[in-house]
Amino acid sequence: MAQQRRVQLSTQHPTSTVCVLGTELSLDVCGSAPKDAVTFHVQGTPGVKLYVVHETQSIKLPSSVCRWPLATGTEVLLTTDTLSKDVGDEKVRISYFGEAGGVPVGRAMLYLTCVEISLEADTSRNGAVSRTLLDKTEWTWGPDGHGAILLVNCDRDDPKAETPDNRDTAIRSYADLKDMSQMVLRTRGPRTIFTGHRLLLHVDFGDADKVGVFYSGNSVALEEYKHVLGGSKLTYTIKPSRHQEESVFYVEGLAFPDIGFSGLVALHVTLLESPEKGSLETPIFTDTVVFRVAPWIMTPNTATPLEVFVCSTDDNKDFVEAVGAVAEKAKCLLTVCPPLENREDRWIQDEIEFGYVQAPHKTFPVVFDSPRDRGLKDFPIKRILGPDFGYVARQAPEGASSLDSFGNLEVSPPVTVQGKEYPLGRILIGSSFPRFGGRRMAKAVKGFLAAQRVQAPVELFSDWLHVGHVDEFLSFVPAPDRKGFRLLLASPSACYQLLKEKQEEGFGEAAMFEGLERVPKPTINEVLANEGLRRFNNYVQSCISWNRARLKKELGLTEPDILDIPQLFRGDTSSGAAAFFPDMVNMLVLGRHLGIPKPFGPVVGGQCCLEER
Repeated sequence: MAQQRRVQLSTQHPTSTVCVLGTELSLDVCGSAPKDAVTFHVQGTPGVKLYVVHETQSIKLPSSVCRWPLATGTEVLLTTDTLSKDVGDEKVRISYFGEAGGVPVGRAMLYLTCVEISLEADTSRNGAVSRTLLDKTEWTWGPDGHGAILLVNCDRDDPKAETPDNRDTAIRSYADLKDMSQMVLRTRGPRTIFTGHRLLLHVDFGDADKVGVFYSGNSVALEEYKHVLGGSKLTYTIKPSRHQEESVFYVEGLAFPDIGFSGLVALHVTLLESPEKGSLETPIFTDTVVFRVAPWIMTPNTATPLEVFVCSTDDNKDFVEAVGAVAEKAKCLLTVCPPLENREDRWIQDEIEFGYVQAPHKTFPVVFDSPRDRGLKDFPIKRILGPDFGYVARQAPEGASSLDSFGNLEVSPPVTVQGKEYPLGRILIGSSFPRFGGRRMAKAVKGFLAAQRVQAPVELFSDWLHVGHVDEFLSFVPAPDRKGFRLLLASPSACYQLLKEKQEEGFGEAAMFEGLERVPKPTINEVLANEGLRRFNNYVQSCISWNRARLKKELGLTEPDILDIPQLFRGDTSSGAAAFFPDMVNMLVLGRHLGIPKPFGPVVGGQCCLEER
């Protein structure tokens, strides 16, 4: 439905106003009628389309009816699809008649200037700004949806800058502009009309801290780009060029969707009219475009690997070399964080998680920094944040727990659940659920993940573990069939079954942890005879089985999609579970190349039976 505006007329003096293409003017024919008038006649110049609304019917003029009664509810509607060449070059005349008819008892003149004003963005998502008939105030999801997209400008294109680009109000490079979405203001019509009118670009107060707008006028020089909207700047007066019909603005997102922020922001342009010099301005037209800030999307470990990050410490030289060998096989870059930078904090998987942001015009990776903040606290800012590599972080004001480390944050490959597609997979986080009390992921982190919407999180039960991370009992690996992946689950029952098989084959005296120093080396017979260990692993198996059922339901999996990996745990129900031997599920997945922790299981026939399985 077209925007409509009521226009008051007068028989004492002519009225002048602006009509924006695509809008409708409602002429107040009754309010301006002389006291003794009973009918009226309306006519306009060829560029004006007139309609009389009478008794709920809309009749286009000219019609067979010459004069219309001044009855309650009668109105004249006016539209135009032709631009004015001069101010006031389109006219409408209302003639009023008394009971006797004949000579009019009064006339009202309206002078119109027809202009085009539109605010456009890439609402069709094809990478270019173009005019559209789609509703720019609506935003819909999916490949057939429409609506413009903003990226949070959270990379750092200038190496000399100290903060990400979304924390300043300056354009430091043309690369910075490429991270932003274009918004185009089109103004056509007589330029002198803007002498008595003002064009105002504005943002809602609630959106001002979520978006930034830059403008350079007609210049392409970097130093001419000024921050005109966002933060404390709620309005900006635009002076249309005499020689150009388009003004190009660059828009950046400042904040990701989060608790209390859906991700939608609206920008408006309003035409203000001042009837007389010195009088208050009144809005006569507003155009709006709605953007959605692109969500942070987490990448599954079944995706093609590009780069591996590993920490080097005083005692893990062999581990770093082994990771490097797998990375070389997978043909991906290896980045080693030295002790000076990691400050003896080797758990880089717990500190950061990788994802990306995407819009039709640009895609770049974004590292998510956990609230864990130990020795690796500064590494993502100092070593990862940079040109076309963004950064986002969340803090835990209530204090971070182990469940806020990102070993407790995973994402599934793409899945379909009861007909609903999750083309980007679903995020998996661990909690004390289903029991009350215990540890939970910080509200700020959990709320942030849920607010991204595209990878609807699934909450699993991980608080039974001492550390409490979901990556201690599950992982995903690529597969050539079925859904394209398998879910790996740690399984005490599978481990006991394997050890029982080897015992029955006569290998009961085969010992674990051969080759390791200063650790007990229990045999298969001793492990199977340890009733306390078995009872505890029965408890662990029940916890994993609960998660298994939930994963099948929430990811649309069936049993053939799941592989049980032999694994035992030690501990007790109060302090939580830890791996009895190196946790094979907690592996490095680089495409077809897997970096599996060596379990040091019983050697049977010259090979570790756990590795063989």
